[in-house]
Amino acid sequence: MKNKTHLGKQKAYSPQYTEKKPFFSEKEIIFRSAGRAKVFQISSRMQVMFLTLICLIGAWSLYSYHLYNKSDRVINRKNQELVETRDAFVDLMSDFVAIHKNIDAVLDSINKKGGSTNKDLNRYKRQAMVVEDKIKQITTEKSWADDKKLNEKASLNEALLQRDIAISERDELRKQLSELEDSVKEIKEAELEMFSRIEAIAGKEINKIKRAFGDINSSLKKRGLYFNPLANSKKKNSVGGLYVPASTSKLRDDEINKKISEIYKAFDDLEYYREVAKYVPMGKPVWSYWVTSRFGTRNDPFNKKKAGHKGIDLASRTGNRIQVMANGRVIKTQYSNKGYGNMVVVDHGNGFQTKYAHMHKIYVKKGENLKRNDTIGEVGNTGRSTGPHLHYEVLYRGTPVDPLPFIQAKAF
Repeated sequence: MKNKTHLGKQKAYSPQYTEKKPFFSEKEIIFRSAGRAKVFQISSRMQVMFLTLICLIGAWSLYSYHLYNKSDRVINRKNQELVETRDAFVDLMSDFVAIHKNIDAVLDSINKKGGSTNKDLNRYKRQAMVVEDKIKQITTEKSWADDKKLNEKASLNEALLQRDIAISERDELRKQLSELEDSVKEIKEAELEMFSRIEAIAGKEINKIKRAFGDINSSLKKRGLYFNPLANSKKKNSVGGLYVPASTSKLRDDEINKKISEIYKAFDDLEYYREVAKYVPMGKPVWSYWVTSRFGTRNDPFNKKKAGHKGIDLASRTGNRIQVMANGRVIKTQYSNKGYGNMVVVDHGNGFQTKYAHMHKIYVKKGENLKRNDTIGEVGNTGRSTGPHLHYEVLYRGTPVDPLPFIQAKAF
């Protein structure tokens, strides 16, 4: 009995542990795999470090979230200002593209010898003035980093954040404006280069006409004559002077204004020389020809005796068109089978007259006004002639002169 009682008490025994283990006590992690067990121990110090790291990450996340919410409102306001600035910048770049297109348009107009050159130059200059005004407006009227306004709108920390953002945007804007100023300088250089090219083109055309006048004077001097294209200059009796539009630009540039004045003067001179050249018979009256008898003394084709020849004979096919080489008025038409045969005389003014003889057909009438390159008739074999040709004479102040330099002169 005693033994059973002792055994019963022994089985009912359950030990109690009153000692509590610390929260960060060493812990063991057991991994079993393929009948083997691996034990990893985590020390108290490592547990404390891991928990501290988690707390720091959580605190940083909360702080970043709070800071993001505050800065987002500031960024939205500054973005709106930046959009306005970028729109202004895009407008300026559009103006630059328009100016470059105008440069090409002006050069095309010059190459085509059009009459709208002065108008194009004025419009181009006005567009350049608009660009200058827009640059001044951006640089003087926009304020992107005003510290006083920032301090009134937000707390100290928020103001500092706004200021950093604004300074960054301001620096970017200054960089863009600097690039814009460089572009304006490049446009100025392009302007000066374009003006120089325009002036050179005008000078080249003037020299070409002057050389043509020099060629015909070589023929006139042999007869003791001389043609001065400025003798009856329209400038001599005109009132006022050369028209050069006044500059309205607030940012005056003496170099550009001087170059523009020189261009206007060059084109005014070119316009005058072109107008004079329209009334001087320069060029070949028949497109296809060969010279059979020159100006001066020759053997007469009928009696073989020495005789004077007041013009030049240009052999060509019957029916080939005859053109007048300068503006003028028909002062005589003749239909005859003797002497000059069918003949036309044209007065060009400034002392010049031209005579066309042995024509097959005459297309004009006495008193008719003609323009350069107008057709007056056809090559023929009428009158005292040995074959189809044009007898062509040039008279200056009533004196016949050698027509060949006039035919060879190239003013157009």
